[in-house]
Order: sequence, then C-alpha cells, then structure tokens
Amino acid sequence: MSAAIQQALTDARPVDWPEAEPLPDGLPDVPTIDEALLPATLKPWVMDIAERVSCPPDFPAVGAMVSLAAVVGRQIAIRPQRQDDWTVVPNLWGAIVGRPGLLKTPALAEMLKPLYRLEVEAREQFEQAVKEHEADKMVSAQARKHAEAEVKKAVRAGNRARAGELALSALQDEQEPPTRRRYVTQDATPEMLGALLASNPRGLLVFRDELTGWFANLEREGNESARAFYLEAWNGTGRFTFDRIGRGTVDIESATVSVLGGIQPGPLAAYVRQTMGNTKGDDGLLQRLQVVSWPDAPKDWRNVDRWPDSDARNEAHTLWQRLDEIRPEQIGADTDARLPFLRFDDEAQDAWCEWRERLETRLRAGNEAPAFESALSKQRSLVPSIALLIHLADNPEGGPVTLRAALQAMAWAEYLEDHARRLYAPALFPEAQAAKALGARIQAGELPATFSARDVYRKGWTGLDRAAVDMALPYLIESGWLQCRDVETGGRPSLAYDINPGCRR
Repeated sequence: MSAAIQQALTDARPVDWPEAEPLPDGLPDVPTIDEALLPATLKPWVMDIAERVSCPPDFPAVGAMVSLAAVVGRQIAIRPQRQDDWTVVPNLWGAIVGRPGLLKTPALAEMLKPLYRLEVEAREQFEQAVKEHEADKMVSAQARKHAEAEVKKAVRAGNRARAGELALSALQDEQEPPTRRRYVTQDATPEMLGALLASNPRGLLVFRDELTGWFANLEREGNESARAFYLEAWNGTGRFTFDRIGRGTVDIESATVSVLGGIQPGPLAAYVRQTMGNTKGDDGLLQRLQVVSWPDAPKDWRNVDRWPDSDARNEAHTLWQRLDEIRPEQIGADTDARLPFLRFDDEAQDAWCEWRERLETRLRAGNEAPAFESALSKQRSLVPSIALLIHLADNPEGGPVTLRAALQAMAWAEYLEDHARRLYAPALFPEAQAAKALGARIQAGELPATFSARDVYRKGWTGLDRAAVDMALPYLIESGWLQCRDVETGGRPSLAYDINPGCRR
C-alpha cells in the first residue's frame, strides 16, 4: 500500500473494539513418554542418554524402538490371531519432531550405534570373505582348465552326455561372490536400495537426519515408482521388481525397509497440509510413519557432565547382537511357514482381542477425520509389532508373546495416538492453526495496524501461505482480533484488516 492510503486507513480505523477472545493453543497437549513403556533391557540406556544429552526421553525412546525393529527385520514375525495366517513383520517407521537445537540428532545417533557396530563387524567379515573368494577363484580357474580338458576328451570320444556332466559339475563347484550384510543406509536411490535389499532379505533401515528431503523427493513428479516401492516395503511381507535400462531387472524377494529421522515442526506442518490437500496424499505414505513423537520443548536446561552408564550401554549393545542372530527354532517359533512366527499367549491373546475390538469400533464410528482415521487403522499392525519387539528384547528364551509385552505395546499405541493428533493438527484444525500462526505475528508487531491479506502471505512466513491466510482471517475476525472493511484504492476495491489494539504486546 502507498503511504497516503496507509495513512487514510489509519485515520479511519474503528474506535470501539470488543475484548478479543484468546486463541486456542497452537497444538494439542501430548504426554511425555513413560519409561515403563520401554523394554526392561533398554530402559536404563535410554534414560541415561536422555539425561546426559538433555533432551526429552521421547527422542531416544523412538530411536531405540525403530533401531530394534531394523535389526530384527524379517527374521521372525508375529501372527496376532489365534488361528488365522495374517502375518505381521515388526517393521517400523519413526520420526522425532522438534525445533532446531533441541538435540534430535545426538539422541538418534546414540540409538544407531549398535547398528553401526554391526555394520563395522559385517564389513570386516565381508573383506575377509572377499579375500577367501579371490583365493578360491584362483583354485577354480585351474580346476576349470582341467575340467575343460576332460570335456574335450569326452567330446572326442563321442560321449556328449559325459561331457555335459563334467561341464555342469565344474560350474557348480565355482563359489558365488560374497555379499556384505547391511543394516543402515542414508542416501541411497530407490534402485540402489533395491539392489541392497536383494542381497539383504532381512531388511534395512533408511536413516535421514532430516526427513524433509526424503518427503520432498518422493513428492517429485516422476518418482511415482520410488513412492510405490516405499509403500510396499513398509509392510515387510511383499516383494518388488525394478526394471531399469542399464541396471536391468532387480528382483527383491523380501522388500522390508525401516525409516527413521528427525524433522522440524514448520516443514512437517506444511507437508501435512500439502499432503492432505491433494490426491497423492491419499496413498497412506504419511500414515505409515507410525512411531512419531513430538514432545514439548524442555523449559529448563541442566548441564550434565558425567560418564555414560557403561553397564546400560553394554547391555543394550549385547541385545542388538543377540537379536542379529535369532534362531527361530530355539525360541519356540513356528518354522513351517515362509516366515517363522510367534503368537500371543492365552492372556495376551484375550487382551489383544479386546483392544482390537475397541479399535475397529472406533474406526467404524466415523468420528475422526479421514486422514487421522487412516493413521489409527495402522495400529492393527503397530501393536503386534511393538509387542513382539519388547518380548524378544526381554525374553531371550522366547516362547509366546506375553501379556506384559502386549500391554506395553497398547500403552505405546495410546501414547503415539496423542502425538499423532499433534502431527495431524494442521489438517484436523486448519483454521485454528492458521489463526494461531497469524495471531503470533500480530502480537509480535510484525504487521502494521491495518494490512491486507497480501501483506501477510507475500512475506513467506511458515504456515501462512495464501490458503492458510484465507482461513485465518475470518477466524480472527470472529474472535475479535480483527475488523474487516472495503477500501477504495483507485482501482478494484480491496479488503483491509484493522488490528484490535489490545492484541498487540
């Protein structure tokens, strides 16, 4: 606006203002994680890291559970029903949400150390296996020369059948090149990830320090195949095939990918609004991110400078090593199926059936927004997955999944539902969210006493694009924060918004 028009608007501002109503809190309340939800073998380590890093315990807790899922992978599954063959692989996608500087990265880095230790050990074993393979190739080369001579003799003697047997035997004696066991990758293309999975059928963890880039890449035009691949790999029970010029055909018999990372509230809120507003967002990619924690930022900081709890850390690392070498038959798993599996014990089965009935009743009541309802529906696999992971962690002897593990998993579901409501708040309460964001700018004095909608969205503030501004303005008018009037500007009439003086700090 020109200075003359701005002055005219200022002179014409309303004098009588109602008392402005307080705006709703920007985000729904969420609980801090209760340490009782954690496996007993991990609780001391997680709480030790939270105290020393000075971050919410939710951050390392989420990292621990997803990391645990990644090491178990497809080694063993759970069948939640008493008799049905519905099979759940304990595969998890998780994220922690927080502003920059809240120490998300150090918390997750600690949780990944057991996996990276396994990576180092696997690399050393692979390097030794490569040397042994090269030595075997030298022996095979000489054996092949001898076999070729024998084949020639058989052909000259007119015995083609014998020649074929000798040739096939020589080829079968040659050893396949070794493959390297992988646990974690960070920036692999979907095609490269597919190649890694082809030689690592137990699955892999994709770790992204900032998940914003991962989401953005899957939203790009032309990446539909990559998006479909991740959607399939979340289940952990299917297969996928890539056909690419130059790379050829890559068959992934067991597509299992865990995902873990951090993300900031602003980009996450923008992605939620964008996803819920287009048809591509209906494919359930966001809802597969089940283990999401968005705790409140700590109000106080305390310097903690002490040695790590080495006993707790060693116990945790030993757990990862144990779960890296699960012997299904030794823990009472049913090994007749394609995937070895456990079931609930009788008490846990009864508790699961009651919990499942409540969930299914809620899903059919139609009381939740579609996006959030879709997220809730994923708890069907979330609870059995977490129950199996806790059971494996706390019961080395195995056996059916216990009631204690099942109840802990249900408590996880309740905790995660509260955090999911915060995650989906931009889609569930868009007007209130937008009004809260604009109200904060008004209180901070970042807008003139009279402004236009364009004055707001042209600034590019997080959460205040054109659509959000259009939702926020009527909300603020109804709440007594603003008054609206038509303005003649010499051209097409426009709307001006006057700020209630009582709303400025």
